[in-house]
Amino acid sequence: PSVSFLSTSWSSRDEKRVDSRTIYVGHRQCPGTEAFIAPKFCDNRIVSSKYTVWNFLPKNLFEQFRRIANFYFLIIFLVQVIVDTPTSPVTSGLPLFFVITVTAIKQGYEDWLRHKADKEVNKYLVTVLEDGRRIRKESERIKVGDVVEVVEDETFPCDLILLQSSRDDDTCFVTTASLDGESNHKTHYTVPDTEKDLESLTATIECEQPQPDLYKYVSARHTLYSMSIVKWSLGPENLLLKGATLKNTKKIYGVAVYTGMETKMALNYQGKSQKRSAVEKSINAFLLVYLCILLSKALVCTTLKYVWQSRDGQDEPWYNQKTQKEKDAYKFLKMFTDFLSFMVLFNFIIPVSMYVTVEMQKFLGSFFITWDKDFFDPEIQEGALVNTSDLNEELGQVEYVFTDKTGTLTQNNMEFIECCIDGFQYKNRDSCSELDSFCVTDGPVSKLHEKAGREELFLRALCLCHTVQVKEAGDMETVSEDQIDGLLPPTEQQKECLFLDLYELLHVLNFDPVRRRMSVIVRSKAGETLLFCKGADSSIFPRVRSEEVDRIRVHVERNATEGYRTLCVAYKQLCTEEYVEVDAKLREARLALQDREEKLMAVYNQVETGMSLIGATAVEDRLQEEAAETMEALQEAGIKVWVLTGDKMETAKSTCYACRLFQRGTELLELTVRTLEDGGRKREERLHELLLEYHKKAVQDAPPAKLGVRSWVTASQEYGFIIDGATLSLVLNSSPEASSTRYKSLFLQICQNCTAVLCCRMAPLQKAQIVKMVKNSKGSPITLSIGDGANDVSMILEAHVGIGIKGKEGRQAVRNSDYAIPKLKHLKKLLLAHGHLYYVRIAHLVQYFFYKNLCFILPQFLYQFFCGYSQQPLYDAAYLTMYNICFTSMPILAYSLLEQHIAIESLMDTNATLRWGPFLYWTTLGIFHGLLFFFGVRCLFSNPALQDNGQVFGNWSYGTIVFTVLVFTVTLKLALDTRHWTWINHLVIWGSLAFYVFFSFFWGGIIWPFLQQQRLYFVFANMLSSVSAWLVIILLILLSLLPEILVLVLRKPRGPHRRQVRKAHNHVVPFCL
Repeated sequence: PSVSFLSTSWSSRDEKRVDSRTIYVGHRQCPGTEAFIAPKFCDNRIVSSKYTVWNFLPKNLFEQFRRIANFYFLIIFLVQVIVDTPTSPVTSGLPLFFVITVTAIKQGYEDWLRHKADKEVNKYLVTVLEDGRRIRKESERIKVGDVVEVVEDETFPCDLILLQSSRDDDTCFVTTASLDGESNHKTHYTVPDTEKDLESLTATIECEQPQPDLYKYVSARHTLYSMSIVKWSLGPENLLLKGATLKNTKKIYGVAVYTGMETKMALNYQGKSQKRSAVEKSINAFLLVYLCILLSKALVCTTLKYVWQSRDGQDEPWYNQKTQKEKDAYKFLKMFTDFLSFMVLFNFIIPVSMYVTVEMQKFLGSFFITWDKDFFDPEIQEGALVNTSDLNEELGQVEYVFTDKTGTLTQNNMEFIECCIDGFQYKNRDSCSELDSFCVTDGPVSKLHEKAGREELFLRALCLCHTVQVKEAGDMETVSEDQIDGLLPPTEQQKECLFLDLYELLHVLNFDPVRRRMSVIVRSKAGETLLFCKGADSSIFPRVRSEEVDRIRVHVERNATEGYRTLCVAYKQLCTEEYVEVDAKLREARLALQDREEKLMAVYNQVETGMSLIGATAVEDRLQEEAAETMEALQEAGIKVWVLTGDKMETAKSTCYACRLFQRGTELLELTVRTLEDGGRKREERLHELLLEYHKKAVQDAPPAKLGVRSWVTASQEYGFIIDGATLSLVLNSSPEASSTRYKSLFLQICQNCTAVLCCRMAPLQKAQIVKMVKNSKGSPITLSIGDGANDVSMILEAHVGIGIKGKEGRQAVRNSDYAIPKLKHLKKLLLAHGHLYYVRIAHLVQYFFYKNLCFILPQFLYQFFCGYSQQPLYDAAYLTMYNICFTSMPILAYSLLEQHIAIESLMDTNATLRWGPFLYWTTLGIFHGLLFFFGVRCLFSNPALQDNGQVFGNWSYGTIVFTVLVFTVTLKLALDTRHWTWINHLVIWGSLAFYVFFSFFWGGIIWPFLQQQRLYFVFANMLSSVSAWLVIILLILLSLLPEILVLVLRKPRGPHRRQVRKAHNHVVPFCL
């Protein structure tokens, strides 16, 4: 372990730090302390929920009334209650109450599920040592300073400093798959010289305040009070993180240093916020336009009313004239109340029922995703899951996909493919050959036995350059630092060959992302000291003899182009003097307290030179089923794919090639710690130079191309970008003298012009920072994050849409996601089929609602010019209330759930956006139809004696004819727009028209005792007795729909047929969007 005595200079410098905390192990007072005041730290509760019982109602209401429409309808409802208006408050209050209640119930249920998940974690029982006793207590009751016992396969309940392990070498093994996605076992060390009896241990730990970096834990100080005071330096190797799992160790004891929301896992957790879709934002923008139209109408009518009333004899009859004093009394108050009355009268232009319909469409639409049989996975016996139905249409607008690697793109299962020894290629076969599952394909078979020595050396190197822990007798488990060796399952003969000799492990030169190799120094029974090294080809080749490289390089390059993960193996024999020198330097470097990593790196580089190259291996990290096809389909649809992973660069790069994100001709632009140190200058200077160089290459010199679409046909150079976590920190948090904004801008422009981006060695919070940076960039692109582990939760919550995969890394990602799918391959249909269709449907729904309400209210506005601006309604109150709720709501709801303008199996269209052009088209169409309805019926009423007996039709007949034309026109317009007819569409469209006719007869054919005045008594029946009324109704409907009918007749047929598939790839139905 890397620990040592603290020097005086370090101690004095450390004491000056104020940003630290002192922890008393076991809450025991230290000798010589006058008064012991226990420090206050947060408890160990984890809170991911948004509401409590006490703040749910006010907080939820506040969030809901932040919506422009909800706030507007609340104001209108209050106006109707306070002011004497032409319509009842029920017309606005009831729909508003329904929308608020349904939304609150849905959001409350979702938060209840989060409370339930938190409770499972917080109430989990753990063992704590208190006063010499082992006490079982709930996880949320753990306090900083408690000594906690964790047994094998348990998850650490908080961040712990390892004090004692059941293993003889005072180490333990952990997996951090739920934190950084890496499933390999990592070794952690106990604090040196800790007393075995923890009850007699009196110690303090001074460490830094909580911070989110998973890989950093600097200069903690462990002070032991016994016979003497001993100070030790602690590092990340002594820290066990919450969320990690104990493996291959029966039991450990650790002291809690960070608890609850201060653990590194919790600090990497982005709080769950209410996500709003881009369509909802578009609705708010459109609402502002219609609100301006509404205010204009009310202002025009109010002004013209008082202009008209200012003329003599217009305001009152001759027999009851008002005095001038009466006319001037409360004049401005009357004008204001008149203005509010006109607002209420025209208020239906902004449809509150649209929000009800949109909520129902989203809620019911989510069941279609859940019911989709293509999303069912027989392996886990589960299908898709919808946690948030508010974002269905957002799936169809995604421009950037951020994906995890381990468990998302790959299965994290390694399979040996082949190896190369001294230029001879060996492949694995199912049937055993002369070399037990090895088969030579290069070179004569007769020479196999002559090369047995080199082959055995190669296999020894693979076997020894490992960290292997024997769990039980006969049961071996590999816990390699990198798990990229791909050892074959040994046969009996191989076991004899591989494990016959015993070796003494002298030193392990750990893997490092900059070195990209690891080594071991071992001593055989014969006394030979050997160094075995394995690593990436770019790291090994410069350190071996050049004549040995050529015969191996061709195999390595071929394997790399085939997408396999390659690994080169070398060795070196050390003489006694050389080993003694290396051993002394390694021990000195490991005891250093300052610049420890740099000193170790120098020794590693010194000893790993002049090696002899033995061979190379090729293993396949199996991709998820159809992962490559899914990534390719997303890129063809114009979606940019970024891979954000905590894994090493070489591993992630191989996966990107296998997924076809990087092609053979793709030029990779690398911005990592290794490239920053190549120039021999300051990192920030080199960073600025590389950013400018890459910007010139990828942005300035690049030919103009269609944004977001991969240039499959053109011969222009494609670029891929690679960055690691350390370099990203420099880009995002550059020093004050450097231009941070300039760095971000250059970095973002380079990434946006690359076909794919790979971000490796990412901490969870850095993943969220990347997503946030792209999300807030120019144009505000729609982002989607997909992952399967707790380390992906932050980016899932940060993106516009978060998708969890029901994988092997627990269900944290699924619980915090908006949607959950069993496999990555299901993302293709979720985005390109469901997402596209829901976007087209809801875009049509929103614009259709504005159109039909403009048709509805424009005749009411025009009618005021002919009734003395008296706020006289054109329509009966029943029609006003039922128009949006019953007569026209069901057809558009069915359309928004079932419409398929292109067949699902061939829907691979580029995503579009809800644009102003189609919105203005629908608005213009609504104005045209409204003018046609009103003035067409007025032409009919130039002679109001429309019946055979000479009876004159009144104003309610006038309004009823306009309303009848309106209902039939807007419903038939939707029928003309429908491409995919089902029995449900037929039922709701023709059923709605039939219901309107039936309701009109029924409402006007009976004397209702609860009505003070019955305006429509037999009006509808009398209207239909006039041939002229029939003629005008039919004629106006035909004139309104004539342009649409002509377009349908003259244009090429379009619908969910295979003949239109190819054209649909590059064409979006304009009026649907």
